[in-house]
Amino acid sequence: MSMPTIILFQPQIPQNTGNIVRSCHVTGTKLILVEPLGFSISDRWLKRAGLDYWEGVDIEVIGNLEERLQETNSNFYFFSSHGTKRYVDINYLPDDLLIFGSETAGLTPNFHNLWPEKFVTIPMKSGARCLNLATSAGIAIYEVQRQLGYTFS
Repeated sequence: MSMPTIILFQPQIPQNTGNIVRSCHVTGTKLILVEPLGFSISDRWLKRAGLDYWEGVDIEVIGNLEERLQETNSNFYFFSSHGTKRYVDINYLPDDLLIFGSETAGLTPNFHNLWPEKFVTIPMKSGARCLNLATSAGIAIYEVQRQLGYTFS
């Protein structure tokens, strides 16, 4: 059975990406990193946060997310504080792409202009800016897994 894929658009903080690597490892989730990255893949903080989980994760680095999305046959969703649909109201499929913006700049407006119906949000109290990237990715991974019956590969 295929598993969902987490896509991090231009991530900036190595510890967040390392923590997401851990979540991907324990759930069999693929990870795509979209350049430019705010750190080196060999960054010691990135490796430390991911511990020894790097070996068990399918990681791909790409340069153009828009192109990838235009070519994919998979469903995809952008997780954003600007989304109007709640992430739990989506019926996820095993090969869905779950996309998260950078910690400092989020997602560029072109994605919202092209695919506004694909934006979902994780509810927060009024006035809150956003959740931590690694926390958001973990919430999304486990919601998809809950819907799929926790069928880890």
